[in-house]
Amino acid sequence: MIPLGYTLPAIVAVFAVVLLELRVLRTGLFRKPAYWISMAIVTAFQIPVDGWLTKLSGPIVRYAPEHITGIRFPWDIPVEDFLFGFALITSVLLVWEREKTKEERT
Repeated sequence: MIPLGYTLPAIVAVFAVVLLELRVLRTGLFRKPAYWISMAIVTAFQIPVDGWLTKLSGPIVRYAPEHITGIRFPWDIPVEDFLFGFALITSVLLVWEREKTKEERT
């Protein structure tokens, strides 16, 4: 695997999802307060769960140090986990919004 082999795909995933919304789907999701509230709720649950799984004092999930930036916040969570979480949740919500608008047009 390439150096920062977890970081690079995480960054690419975020850019891909944002470009998908801004250039292709254009659902307006990023302008909706409900989206940002949903992301805050997801993050609020992600922090304790991911923090428990990745805590350096007794990790359940271990990352090869050469494949991450080493930046961990809060509770030893690799920042890459937040990037992938954003990309995953946002992509699902984008597809959902796109399908909803298709149904409304018919």
